Amino acid sequence: MESGHWLQGATLYQIYPLSFRDGNGDGWGDLQGIIDGLPHIASLGVTAIWLSPVYTSPLADFGYDVADHCAIDPRFGDLETFDRLLAEAHRLELKVLMDLVIGHTSTRHRWFEDSRRSRSGVQADWYVWADPRPDGTPPTNWLSVFGGSAWSWEPRRRQYYLHHFLPEQPSLNLRHPGALAAVLDVARFWLERGVDGFRVDAVDHLMHDPALRDNPPATAHPASIPAKLFGMQRHVHDMVFDAVRPVLEQLRQVVDEYPGTVLLGELSSQPGATGRIAHYTAPGGLHSAYTLDLPKRPFTPAAFHAALMAVGGNSCWSFSNHDVERAASRWCPPGCDPAAASALQALLLACLPGTVCLYQGEELGLGQADLAEEDLRDPFGKAYWPEFKGRDGCRTPLPWTPTAPHGDFCPPEAKPWLPVPAAHLAQAVAVQDRRPGSTLAIWRAALALRRSRAPLHSGALTQVDEDGPVLAFVRVLGQERLTCIFNFSGESVTYPLPDPDVTALLLPRPPGAPEPILFKGNVTLPPLGAFLGRSLR
Repeated sequence: MESGHWLQGATLYQIYPLSFRDGNGDGWGDLQGIIDGLPHIASLGVTAIWLSPVYTSPLADFGYDVADHCAIDPRFGDLETFDRLLAEAHRLELKVLMDLVIGHTSTRHRWFEDSRRSRSGVQADWYVWADPRPDGTPPTNWLSVFGGSAWSWEPRRRQYYLHHFLPEQPSLNLRHPGALAAVLDVARFWLERGVDGFRVDAVDHLMHDPALRDNPPATAHPASIPAKLFGMQRHVHDMVFDAVRPVLEQLRQVVDEYPGTVLLGELSSQPGATGRIAHYTAPGGLHSAYTLDLPKRPFTPAAFHAALMAVGGNSCWSFSNHDVERAASRWCPPGCDPAAASALQALLLACLPGTVCLYQGEELGLGQADLAEEDLRDPFGKAYWPEFKGRDGCRTPLPWTPTAPHGDFCPPEAKPWLPVPAAHLAQAVAVQDRRPGSTLAIWRAALALRRSRAPLHSGALTQVDEDGPVLAFVRVLGQERLTCIFNFSGESVTYPLPDPDVTALLLPRPPGAPEPILFKGNVTLPPLGAFLGRSLR
């Protein structure tokens, strides 16, 4: 594993621009809104922001369908506003990661418009095209993540094109030297403007089997038919993991031309994700990577134990993002205190090795919004309602002021692109900002603890254990050891200290929450409680 880059021990804050803050009064979040909200982010003590796409886009997949990689969508602002955002972030000592979408584009991208026109254009082979089978059906049985076939028919070329996601997101053929060179030039464009690196979108989908072989079924005799058919296949040919590494190496060579810049990769939840993190982040590849596997699972000590034992120091940890249900709605056991659950979440994230990332609204303890069908924007949710309500519930606008219309996300006369849940207003930034013991205050204190205690941001991980509802591990750097113990349950538990000669550290907790009790080499943790003990070797 590589070492020495700034992502190690860093804390990232993911901004979903459409929902962060509206700076021009049209009901959609934008770059000016982000500039206005940067002091709030800086107050958390994070290292960097990760900016979800702000490129020119028809917004079929809300920015992940890019129509021009080197331009800002007018809905968000322009390049001049982006440069002001970058300068202000750097003034506040925040690094900036852009979302780099290189596996696919929008159908409205000029590359695709040329490619679909004929088989002889300059970009003719920049996308994945294939002839139909003799009966006119798609070339393979590959399925889209969003449902249905991963192939769409293009009558002008008399061929199908591949799309792992929406039909409006055709997959690039990164085996073509021209296509690969073009996306590397995109990276150079933003690095020249001064960004500090990239979060690379959908890494596992960058390459496919050039022989176009069918995927085998996940099971020969499925017990039931799921709503999402994507899970009925073993994705061994539409996602060829070994072929991804050379693409990442070429992207890394570009990044290395700009000292201090980094690559963070997003991996799918397909089996073997932790092994792929190790493979993709080996020297010369990504600096760090995270998998969607853990954020999609129930939060259990066993799941964290398995992940901690499998990953190395170049892993990035996140509990929520723009694609999964908010952690606050998945963490809490029945009858628990949501504030205590958010505190446990903050303290655990602060103690994990490698890089950690929190998603906007986590610092407020926001839960998943339950939207009406008519309020949905996400094509994924619209297609699968009501079995799956889509991703809009984790994308609703951030509440800033409880008494203002729309939580002060946008002006009163504007209509926010997604509704602001009434339940979120009581958790608005202005409510929590100066309240001792608030969820926001606890997140600030937890991240300050991560920064101030060297073993937490730079130390080795050892003695990982899970015992029923308890997760425990030790972080070590030099002579200092920090014992970290977490109770995931709604009941008090007693756990033997791996090192009885510890001094308990004062941890942030909600008002009235009981403290852990040390007695004869054991610690008794309250429901959803945490303990950090310091000792010297």
